[in-house]
Amino acid sequence: MHCHIYVEGHLDPSWQEWLGGLTILHDATGTTLLTGTLLDQAALHGVLGTLRRLNLSLLSLQTDETSQAEEPHVS
Repeated sequence: MHCHIYVEGHLDPSWQEWLGGLTILHDATGTTLLTGTLLDQAALHGVLGTLRRLNLSLLSLQTDETSQAEEPHVS
C-alpha cells in the first residue's frame, strides 16, 4: 500500500526507521510529508500510533492499495 501522510511541523530525518521506513520530506509551509510503501493496514496503524505517541498533528492521509499488477488492462 502506497501512503502519503502529512503532519504538522518538520520531523528529523533520523525518525525514518521509526516510521515504517517512509521517506521524510519537509515542505516550505512547515509541514512534513511521509511517503512510501507499507506492507499492509497493520503497518499503517503502527505508523499512525507512533505519530500519536509523538503528539504530532495529522493533517492528511492518502493511501492507494491498488498495485500495478492489479490494475485492469485496457485494450
